[in-house]
Amino acid sequence: MSEAVNKRSVSLVLLRPAILLLSIGIACIASAGGVEQQVCDVGADYYLGVEDYPEAIRLHTEVVRKHPDNVLAHYHLGFAQGMMGNRTAEVREYQRAESLGLRNWDLFLNMGLAQLENGDLNAATEKLQRAVLLGGNHSESHFNLALVYERRGLLADAEREMLASLKLDPGQPDARNLMGVIYAEEGKSQRASLVWRELVHDVPEYEPARENLGLLGNQVEVVRGETVAVTPLRRPPSKRFDTNANRICQHPKYGGDRHNSSRE
Repeated sequence: MSEAVNKRSVSLVLLRPAILLLSIGIACIASAGGVEQQVCDVGADYYLGVEDYPEAIRLHTEVVRKHPDNVLAHYHLGFAQGMMGNRTAEVREYQRAESLGLRNWDLFLNMGLAQLENGDLNAATEKLQRAVLLGGNHSESHFNLALVYERRGLLADAEREMLASLKLDPGQPDARNLMGVIYAEEGKSQRASLVWRELVHDVPEYEPARENLGLLGNQVEVVRGETVAVTPLRRPPSKRFDTNANRICQHPKYGGDRHNSSRE
């Protein structure tokens, strides 16, 4: 497929995946002396848990000032910065956590998505590939790697990772929607239509699938023998959530709206 076709934008509604914070109060990190356990500050994490991100940033900043080698504090500080839309600070804290030895798959997932949203597709690809390598049994890792592949126009790779994500969790509407997006971009309009029709049947309240069906039917053209959609893809801001089962305050809004920042 030509570069011009690779760069085309597709007129399909795509929900950006949530970014996970799975690294919690205690984590194992590699060190020269073996495996070391670290804990983050309970009070600082409380404000992260109740979504008071300015206070979480203030308290975690104080923690890393007093304990600059606390990898979890750097990680959690980065997450809070990201929730406030401070992408440069977010990535910086993730990189500090990595340099101190943190090797959790979700660290690389979060870092990769922050880099993707910052437009650094090469760095994002590398980090999300590491997330899959370390957390290949998590559907989210494959989903987000598929997302960056789709953004780069590497559609065969995107299809492979999305199928892997759906194999692990067949019911996720966002993944099924993105699968339809990928099929449409590949010119497989019948497959895309089938995916969205099934999604509308199974989850009637999921509006992106219904909208995509209309877009697929009304806005297509032939490019080198392939039927492709041609209106720019609309991407909403990132939605983040915390699935930390061990945190003192859990996040109930799984997939719900949080702080929105214009991330393209």
